[in-house]
Amino acid sequence: MLLAFDTATPQVTAALLDEGTVVAELASERAMKHGEQLAPLIEAVMGQAGIVRQDLTAVAVGAGPGPFTGLRVGLVTARTLGFVLDLPVYAVCSLDALAVEASARGLVDAPFVVATDARRKEVYLASYDGDGRRLEGPAVARPADVATSAPVVGEGAVLYPDAFPNAVGPTRPSAGWLGRAVVEELVEIVDPEPLYLRRPDAVEQAARSSQGPASR
Repeated sequence: MLLAFDTATPQVTAALLDEGTVVAELASERAMKHGEQLAPLIEAVMGQAGIVRQDLTAVAVGAGPGPFTGLRVGLVTARTLGFVLDLPVYAVCSLDALAVEASARGLVDAPFVVATDARRKEVYLASYDGDGRRLEGPAVARPADVATSAPVVGEGAVLYPDAFPNAVGPTRPSAGWLGRAVVEELVEIVDPEPLYLRRPDAVEQAARSSQGPASR
């Protein structure tokens, strides 16, 4: 019984898989507030499946890239569950989960890109072959610098249609597909550490403050 969840986007998603089959999946109705929503979602999907935490056999979690706070909530929760319940924790790039879903659902059949919202008018992106295997990335960039006519999966294509005119779904990671990708060994398993790709906003602001007012 695999518990999978992802907190790399404003939406939190959690799912339970029994031998690779999704038996329960939920997504948060409110954007952000990852710390308030992840634990209740986990309890809710376990309730739907009629199990308790002691029935779990593994945890899968999206490692991003994504915002600092959201990733921290997801990765800390995954590591804590793994430690307390003595379970293996499998982390995967959240962009890979989107790529696997798009490929498995037949939404792409040629090389494509996954682009998600990185805020600051940037995107997190990676490129994939027609079977959903990652070729390059992940990286963070301005949409205009990585504009492409290739199919683009993810919210980045919705937010920046001028740079990514060939948008295809899905837009945000699904915990169910993330779990399937792990069970079916369709993605690279990485250490349960967050893929930030850049320094957190709070660190940058603190650094600027410590430098004092700019000289005139």
